[in-house]
Amino acid sequence: MRTTTPLITTALAAAALLTSPGSAAAAPASPSLLPVASLSADRLATADLVAAAKWGTDSPIDDPAREQQVLDTVAAQAERIGADPDEIRTVFRDQIEANKTVQRGLFRRWAAHPDEAPTTKPDLNVVRQTINRINTGLVTALADTTPERSSVGCRPELALAVVEIHHEKHPDPLHTAALVRSLASVCR
Repeated sequence: MRTTTPLITTALAAAALLTSPGSAAAAPASPSLLPVASLSADRLATADLVAAAKWGTDSPIDDPAREQQVLDTVAAQAERIGADPDEIRTVFRDQIEANKTVQRGLFRRWAAHPDEAPTTKPDLNVVRQTINRINTGLVTALADTTPERSSVGCRPELALAVVEIHHEKHPDPLHTAALVRSLASVCR
């Protein structure tokens, strides 16, 4: 069986963003969407800690009450800064789904390889404080890039940002795929 290297995964992710509906050839990208992609990657990194906190407990990966709390909070933040709360909710639904994708992937990995499972449990309340801080930054970054996210060049620029994030942070295939999922609704 042939495995996909992280570089190929990144190229496939970028190609998926470039060829998805609504994309078109555009002028060379500027780095304006890099903060959105970077904060999304930072948010996904917390999925590892959330999964470790939940591993071996009765805490489910799906937590509708917490998800609704996050969506309500980011929508309120968006309103305060003049951004579209419905649009921000849509982007954050993708963020939440991507985070759960990582958690599920880690749970599968740990079940198959118990020696790789976490031996300590992070404090979920502390992890959520980090997530909340990242969420606030991401809401601001989304609001700041509204014109870019509405332009024809959004998808190519976002794809370049994903490649840059991969170069900087070296995510594994699970986190790379989740990053692409987390950005699905960024371009309008």
